[in-house]
Amino acid sequence: MIVASKTRYTGSVSPSALNTETVVVDIPAQSDDYIVEGYIDLSALASGDAVTVREYVAVDGANYRTYATVSYSGPVSDPIIRFHAKTLTYNMKYRVTITQTSGTLRSYPYGFVLEVLGVV
Repeated sequence: MIVASKTRYTGSVSPSALNTETVVVDIPAQSDDYIVEGYIDLSALASGDAVTVREYVAVDGANYRTYATVSYSGPVSDPIIRFHAKTLTYNMKYRVTITQTSGTLRSYPYGFVLEVLGVV
């Protein structure tokens, strides 16, 4: 496998209001098939805080469908969420969101890597 390009998506995401879905990372269609993976750190969750994290994939390149949904209440003993590598065709899209459903609004660090594949 040849990686033609690599892009890092890093930062922190802070929901602006409770029960508002906030985009963590939004990967558009690429020039060739690609791999995406990453992490979100939920260590900021305190007692009374709760979040829902969703992964979406647009298999047809247009319509996002839920891939996975997980919910956490704080504090979390193992706070790192791992998003395992997904290989997507060039026209598919990928998105991760977080929704804080209760408690005090927090900031959540994240890091994702996008690797666009190439041909030898």
